[in-house]
Amino acid sequence: MFQEAGPKRGVEYLMSVIEIYSKIEEDKLLHKIVKKSLFDETSRLDVIEGDNFLQLAVLKMDEGKTFIPHKHIYKDFDDQIIAQESWVVVRGSVEVIYYDLDDTIIYKEVIREGDCSITLFGGHNYKVLENDTCVYEFKTGPYFGQKLDKQFIE
Repeated sequence: MFQEAGPKRGVEYLMSVIEIYSKIEEDKLLHKIVKKSLFDETSRLDVIEGDNFLQLAVLKMDEGKTFIPHKHIYKDFDDQIIAQESWVVVRGSVEVIYYDLDDTIIYKEVIREGDCSITLFGGHNYKVLENDTCVYEFKTGPYFGQKLDKQFIE
């Protein structure tokens, strides 16, 4: 049975993000709900902090926005960890350029509203094709900074 969250922290409403905290451990964030209206409030927001395994950023970009082609690299810790990334297009369109393991372009595809790109290995780049394109960007973490996360492709 559903119960209302506790009176101390419980559920917090931050514009278009709802945070749901534990009743048992009041400062422990358990869940987040992200409303599509968040894209009207910001151009970029890291919704999930970088020290979590699952990370989410919302990105609102204009036509022509692109990135430096890159691939994620293994982090050399106790376990071999590599960041994997996914974009879900909420509005607009994005050209995705995929790179093989030797950094050569292997495939290109335009993804549109409702489409999803997932990169497990190899490199990728994104080119935004329409103004006000909005995407959810999911990545595995934790994030220890660009130097330990990615290698740029020339």
